[in-house]
Amino acid sequence: MTAPRDTAIDIALLDAEGVRPQVAAAGAAIAPAPDARTNIFDLDRTGLEDFFEQKLGEKRYRAHQVMKWIHHRYVTDFDQMTDLGKALRAKLHEHAVVRAPEVLLEKPSADGTIKWLIGMDPKNAIEAVYIPDKGRGTLCVSSQVGCALNCSFCSTATQGFNRNLTTSEVIGQVWVAARQLGNLPHQRRRLTNVVMMGMGEPLMNFDNVVRAMNIMRDDLGYGLANKRVTLSTSGLVPQIDRLGEVCDVSLAVSLHAPVDELRTELVPLNRKYPIEMLMEACVRYALRKKGASVTFEYTLMKGVNDQPQHARELARLMRRFDNAVQMKDAAKVNLIPFNPFPGTRYERSPEEDIRAFQKLLQEARVLTTVRRTRGDDIDAACGQLKGQVMDRTRRQSEFRKRLAAGGGT
Repeated sequence: MTAPRDTAIDIALLDAEGVRPQVAAAGAAIAPAPDARTNIFDLDRTGLEDFFEQKLGEKRYRAHQVMKWIHHRYVTDFDQMTDLGKALRAKLHEHAVVRAPEVLLEKPSADGTIKWLIGMDPKNAIEAVYIPDKGRGTLCVSSQVGCALNCSFCSTATQGFNRNLTTSEVIGQVWVAARQLGNLPHQRRRLTNVVMMGMGEPLMNFDNVVRAMNIMRDDLGYGLANKRVTLSTSGLVPQIDRLGEVCDVSLAVSLHAPVDELRTELVPLNRKYPIEMLMEACVRYALRKKGASVTFEYTLMKGVNDQPQHARELARLMRRFDNAVQMKDAAKVNLIPFNPFPGTRYERSPEEDIRAFQKLLQEARVLTTVRRTRGDDIDAACGQLKGQVMDRTRRQSEFRKRLAAGGGT
């Protein structure tokens, strides 16, 4: 049965492996660069070593020097890389460039959160958010321009989808934030965690996101521990399995409902990968990581998924997960108060209902936290991120029509 377009994912965007060829092609179909030189930001350590050896005829260790200049000292001009010889710098000018994305707007919040609007090309822009806290600083990074998954409670979904971001555009967000913050890897860390929870579904942009996360975790990049880089997914099962095979990062799953009927309404991808299939993939991921936990994100919406029976059903689901992984607290639940946006039909659950929901989970011995809302005064809270999207799905225009008619998501 085909779901109404305003609540359904464009299922045609997905095949058995998660991404249809035309979406993958769209991810590569960006505006052409002004020249054919390789953008160093697109290469992780292995890729850059190969570039130096095969393209430039240089020793592989030269890649390490360049990575430190770019990601530790934020230098993008080869002529300023003083431990490189003049001949090598000339080669680099001929064959390579260090092109970072452009910051269009920096917007600070009263609570210390900072949001950047970052240009990806002349027609598209995304948002990244830095959230400082006691002893840590977390950067929320986007993976796509817009999002192909039409989750009904997410502001990003109303903008539709344009394309995947390149590796340089993903890691470029980290570079921009780290430079702006004065972050010094291994010395003065303002940036301690990165979460792939911004605009887009990271697993629909698998290769570029994994390559960028490699740089985040590399000592020649940002030196973040594996557990301090988190990928959040709506539940692309084949890609969860693939991620477990190639990349050691923390996994977060946007669950938002404990039963299929409700989750399909909120996260239409559930139609393709229902909860049982998703939970089995999460078990496999946790078992591969030798005792690693999985965080299940649950956005609480008034009268929708915040009732006591929902808490009890969620507790049963989490206990089954713990038993399958054979580890206490293998499942962690992160309760997220819904962050409203113009045109939404959903409301935030009252504080007393959020705490009652948390208490029921804790009484069932489920490790549960409530995410503190940050940056909502600058629309930087969870689910509120919006950029500039030249929508290829018609979702943006349809949403505007519904708003004009007095409706919404």
